Amino acid sequence: MLYLIATPIGNLKDITLRALEVLKEVDIIACEDTRVSSKLLSHYAISKPLLAYHDHNAEHMRPRLLASLKEGKKVAYITDGGMPLISDPGFKLVVACQKDALPYTVIPGPSAPLMALCLSGLAPDRFLFCGFLPSKQGARKTALEEVKEIQATLIFFESSQRLVPFLKDAVEVLGDREGAVCREMTKLFEEVQRHTLSSLISHYEAHPPRGEIVIVIEGTSPFASLSTEDLKIQLQAALERYSLKEAVDLVSKAFGISKREVYQHALALKSEETRLP
Repeated sequence: MLYLIATPIGNLKDITLRALEVLKEVDIIACEDTRVSSKLLSHYAISKPLLAYHDHNAEHMRPRLLASLKEGKKVAYITDGGMPLISDPGFKLVVACQKDALPYTVIPGPSAPLMALCLSGLAPDRFLFCGFLPSKQGARKTALEEVKEIQATLIFFESSQRLVPFLKDAVEVLGDREGAVCREMTKLFEEVQRHTLSSLISHYEAHPPRGEIVIVIEGTSPFASLSTEDLKIQLQAALERYSLKEAVDLVSKAFGISKREVYQHALALKSEETRLP
């Protein structure tokens, strides 16, 4: 049996009791980085043979792990943190197990994308995990164009060094949407910044980030194609019956448009009314 085991993304106490039980029972533990995994295993006094399995040696190590499974051994696979297979080479290991009819299961637990989604305060009902986008600007913009019209919250992994360039490309391609940068989750200096993308750029240009980062960005609205003129008509009708704040709230919710955008149009309408003779 191959066990795909979720491990803490920061706080070592987040590991499950079932995960610890299985790690103590298996014959071999395959891991992304033996140095990182050794700290977790040492903390819980678990001593098992460790085999490194990562992008650079997966083609060589995969047959060895499959051979162990065929011999009847119990093998665990863990990453440096979070759910296995999410942005790591474990996926091909599972495909190989399926091909050879070898049994496998998942021991669930911590997940960085899901934690960031919950922390962001953005709509959790529909979401798309996009992982790491290409590091080169042209390819990154192309990838952003591919998800631009998706009506679901978008989740990305990114390095601290590339956060600001990523956000600048996101503003250019997606527009100035609401977003959240979740940093160092479950750790001592956990931080969540929730603003428009342009405000996040200003913040992180002034305060260069460190640590591991997940970016969450609101998806496009089904009414994103609503013309400015139609929006003004809806706003005007609402402003005749409600206060500015109430009108903005009503139109924002009715058409799935950010309050900030609706508020700016409402102020423009009020300004036009003031200038009328």
